[in-house]
Amino acid sequence: MPRAKSPRNGDANARKITPITQGITQESKKASAPVNLQDEIRRRAYELYEARGSMPGYEHEDWLRAEREITARHNQQSA
Repeated sequence: MPRAKSPRNGDANARKITPITQGITQESKKASAPVNLQDEIRRRAYELYEARGSMPGYEHEDWLRAEREITARHNQQSA
């Protein structure tokens, strides 16, 4: 059975498919993206850990600092 022609196998008349996000600006993506504070806090705490030279023993302090920073930034953006 012959295969249907597609852009990969050379059919010039095949319809070009564009991503649904084409034309959406980065700013509007940020505004519509769901906020997951837990993930942001986790990433920031890991950044703090790495900035300290990856020295263990300060996980709680890193988490609390990250939580304060992310929460303050989120509250500022929401206002």
